[in-house]
Amino acid sequence: MKKIIILFVLTLVVASCKNEQTKQSDTVRLIKTDGPVFGTGYNIRYYAKEEYQKQFDSLFAVINQSLSTYIPNSDISKWNRNETVNVDEHFKTVFNTSKKIFKESKGVFDPTIGNVVNAWNFGPDENKFLTDSATIIELMTHVGFDRVKMLPTKFIRPDKAYLDFNAIAKGYGIDVIADFLETNGVYNYLVDVGGDLRANGTNLDEKRGWTVGVEDPNFDGSKSYSKVITLEGKGMATSGTYRKFKVDDYGNRYAHIINTKTGYPTKTNVLSVSVIAPNAMLADGYATTFQAMGVDGTTAFLETHPELQVYFIYLDEKNELQTLSLNGFPE
Repeated sequence: MKKIIILFVLTLVVASCKNEQTKQSDTVRLIKTDGPVFGTGYNIRYYAKEEYQKQFDSLFAVINQSLSTYIPNSDISKWNRNETVNVDEHFKTVFNTSKKIFKESKGVFDPTIGNVVNAWNFGPDENKFLTDSATIIELMTHVGFDRVKMLPTKFIRPDKAYLDFNAIAKGYGIDVIADFLETNGVYNYLVDVGGDLRANGTNLDEKRGWTVGVEDPNFDGSKSYSKVITLEGKGMATSGTYRKFKVDDYGNRYAHIINTKTGYPTKTNVLSVSVIAPNAMLADGYATTFQAMGVDGTTAFLETHPELQVYFIYLDEKNELQTLSLNGFPE
């Protein structure tokens, strides 16, 4: 009789342990993963039962193969050389969103400016720099996203049209990762690629939303954040001129934002502009657009775009640092 009782007790203990193990395996945990991508790095935090770093790297590789002008055999590189290529859905999605921002901005955002960017040595082609105005005049004859049209089975385009989606592709890559997580039932996450972000849900450990910083425009390369906000269910991107610039032999400094009407770097007092949008791709594209538009142009643009929130850091007439929040950018 004692043997039966002991056996029964052992059975209960084993069953209890199995139930506890099952309960633990079903519990989500904070997973942190990082790595290089898009010429910068990614940092992803998410609450899940399993890790997805291999899937992240695979998705990033597919996006690069489709959209990176830095890869000679990518789809977009082949497209720019007029080679036969069947573009994928990533290419089509970024193309269509770029067309939307191009139309809304009246051409301020224009992906066909890529060769001009390269002429100023801001793009993937090394050892190039503007030497004379004739170079820009010739290159600008091929700029105009309105002349590039995507049909169901082919593109209509000038022979020398050159596409460059680098001003929006990073944000799109963030969205692809975020959408992958949500497809797999992960709704609490923060995806950061080179400082551009998309967040959803909460930081369960801290029991609050994901807090992110708006970087200060430090010319010495250091990083500091004087503004910290909570980001939830949206994307955020920042475009700045305080790091990416070129200096010619005469000491002239050129910012990397090119005026799509003139082909020359945009003269602006804006040091950085941060945009919160429904997703990271839109935030990325609009951040570049608003950097070129400046404070006044962006303020007018936002009158018909309540879905976008914007934060400027700029220099005023006295060369003093100022900030401006538009459309309720979080304080």
